[in-house]
Amino acid sequence: MALKILVTAKRVEDPESKIKVKPDGTGIVTDGVNYKMNPFDEIAVEEALRLKEKHGGEVIVASIGGEKSVTEIRSALAMGADRGVLVSHEGAMDPGVAAALLAKLVEQEKPDLVLLGKQAIDDDQNQTGQILAERLGWGQATNASKKESLESEAEQKKQPGLLLAGDGKRLAVVREVDGGVETLDLALPAVVTVDLRLNKPRFASLPGIMKAKKKEVKTVPGASLGVDLQPKVVVRRLLEPPKRAGGVKVADVSELWSKLHAEAKVL
Repeated sequence: MALKILVTAKRVEDPESKIKVKPDGTGIVTDGVNYKMNPFDEIAVEEALRLKEKHGGEVIVASIGGEKSVTEIRSALAMGADRGVLVSHEGAMDPGVAAALLAKLVEQEKPDLVLLGKQAIDDDQNQTGQILAERLGWGQATNASKKESLESEAEQKKQPGLLLAGDGKRLAVVREVDGGVETLDLALPAVVTVDLRLNKPRFASLPGIMKAKKKEVKTVPGASLGVDLQPKVVVRRLLEPPKRAGGVKVADVSELWSKLHAEAKVL
């Protein structure tokens, strides 16, 4: 069965960039900061492409944000996705708003499967996928990872970690839990969020980059989707973490205990 898959590609700060908080605490200093696709979303895009390569179908990449978010959509198109949709929205956004906008997009596109990174590295909230599934009334699986296999490494690189049943109506998802892994059986359509060990995203090839320039990227104004764009969670102030004091050497266990008890107050 061919699958129609909607996958997200959020624009986030490059983790290699030096992040500084504005003096007034209203946000971060964006001058000189590089941006890239959320690493967890890169894994979701890779998994969508593997499912398409095995079963056929279409991969649609969605991003919510300003015009610059098209860059992340183009990155996913260069990897092999078929087309993109930018939900244009310049204002502040929380997981509830993001999920509401994605739900409207799902209503329009009617995919069989929605794949998201389990969280975005800019705010680490890990909520959008869960809220989206609730809004849609779909089954969901979070933190999808890949089970150890006896297949060769070369074969593992080709095979999707999410396994589609023979009738094309169910999906097996392996996820990490405390003490091991568990396998969930989901009826499609469904929402799945992915974790680090599911796969290793491919690099975009030069032909893929050239083809991506010609692929369709549709812009949908967020305000046109009938969603309340006012976030329920508002960041009032950002603070730099306190600087850590230097370590000290102690002469013996007695001195260690004394410092932990009297100074650190952890004993």
